[in-house]
Amino acid sequence: MQNKFSWILSPNQPWDERKEFITMALESGIDYVLDLNDHDKIRKLGNVNIVANSDDADIYLIGIDGEGDGSLILNENLSESQDLFDAKEAKNAGKTVCAYIKITDKAHEQLAVELGKIVDYIILIATDWTIIPLENIIADLQKESVKIIAAVKNSEDAKVAMETLEIGTDGVIFEPEEFSQIKDIANLVESLSREQYELKEATITNVKPLGSGDRVCVDTTSMMQPGEGMLIGSYSKALFLVHSESLESEYVASRPFRVNAGPVQAYVMVPGNKTRYLAELKAGDEVLIVNTEGETRTAYVGRSKIEKRPLLLVEAEYEGTVIRTLLQNAETIRIVDSDNNPISVAELKVGDKVKVYIETSARHFGIAIDETIIEQ
Repeated sequence: MQNKFSWILSPNQPWDERKEFITMALESGIDYVLDLNDHDKIRKLGNVNIVANSDDADIYLIGIDGEGDGSLILNENLSESQDLFDAKEAKNAGKTVCAYIKITDKAHEQLAVELGKIVDYIILIATDWTIIPLENIIADLQKESVKIIAAVKNSEDAKVAMETLEIGTDGVIFEPEEFSQIKDIANLVESLSREQYELKEATITNVKPLGSGDRVCVDTTSMMQPGEGMLIGSYSKALFLVHSESLESEYVASRPFRVNAGPVQAYVMVPGNKTRYLAELKAGDEVLIVNTEGETRTAYVGRSKIEKRPLLLVEAEYEGTVIRTLLQNAETIRIVDSDNNPISVAELKVGDKVKVYIETSARHFGIAIDETIIEQ
């Protein structure tokens, strides 16, 4: 599932009430606001992106006072469209551009498709909403880079929009009327953006102590639960589920925010079905927290700590595919067995069944591609 997002339309209310809604949106992870008037006030509330038809906006909006909102009559000859002209002019000026358009008839649907070939974002508003125009526009623009945003009223509408034709819109925009509406849509967007990985059971074939190497601890800004960790391995297409330090030990206190991940050259899965080297991770980077069912959530790196530690080679096999990773040789380092229980590398032995993720594609710069690459 691709990452979804939500924006808010600044409510048509006095500033004090609007401020509360925008603040709640920011606290819920929604940091794009369509507002035509109070940019300076909004920017004081936090790090926010303004969508508006003015030059000081982060995203330049076209369609307001144009054909998009019905202020101008749409000519049958789309080559004479004022909104298309404005979109091209703004893009040529180097702006990030969003089109705003009400889908009132087939002509406006066609205008939306043409605008979608030019702009970065397009907001679709329906006066008599049916799923068919949305399906048509998604289908026509699926090969374009534009992000499609549907205007919705509630989380139910948002779910339909973001799942239409399986692909769905990239995001939704809504005018908040109550705080629960903001939370509901923010939670929905988070759940629809979660990636799912099908974990397999591999058999341990070798466990071998090595010398010292530079090991990476990934400290995140999220608390992990027992059963959660990260997908990590020496091969980008074959990763072990390495458990978080969320369990108590007689030797050290738990660190639920941490995964003792492995040496600097190892790969870790990050959002978007991409991998990165552990050595690359730094504060602010995104990583994926994965549970025993392959369900994921995004977390941010708070600190990446590299220290010299004794290492352990772990080898496993799945249907003829050999999988290897290196981990710190310590009792507190765990991977996950076939019964979804964390197992210490100090207790790991040949024949044990453990959870792994096998990628059928090769990877180039961390991105899955259809190419033969040998890793050993």
